[in-house]
Amino acid sequence: MSADAVIRMPDQKKGVILRGHPMAFLVTDENTRHTSMFDWTIPPEFATGRHVHRVQEETFYLLEGECEWHVGDRTIRATPGTFLFIPPGVPHNITNVSEKPARVLMTVSPPGHEHYFEEL
Repeated sequence: MSADAVIRMPDQKKGVILRGHPMAFLVTDENTRHTSMFDWTIPPEFATGRHVHRVQEETFYLLEGECEWHVGDRTIRATPGTFLFIPPGVPHNITNVSEKPARVLMTVSPPGHEHYFEEL
């Protein structure tokens, strides 16, 4: 792990393409001991399966578009500016409910979740 500051200019993003849309890795386990951060463009009508993280906690901040989260027994219709914190053990999923891409700033702690996305 580096002790250097991380500065990523718009043309210096690294990441992956998921279902034809970019997921930029802003901070990874190469840079920090505490969190990974992603700029995720979610395809129209895409849905993750309902899942649970046993160790990781996640945050989501919707930048663009409209998504629906199921978190525990709640359903949240999210518009830009909506923030969610999901602790370990809470079942959840996300669906882009529109016909346009949505964009989410996402963190996962502890870091390393980028390796999961690299393997998809």
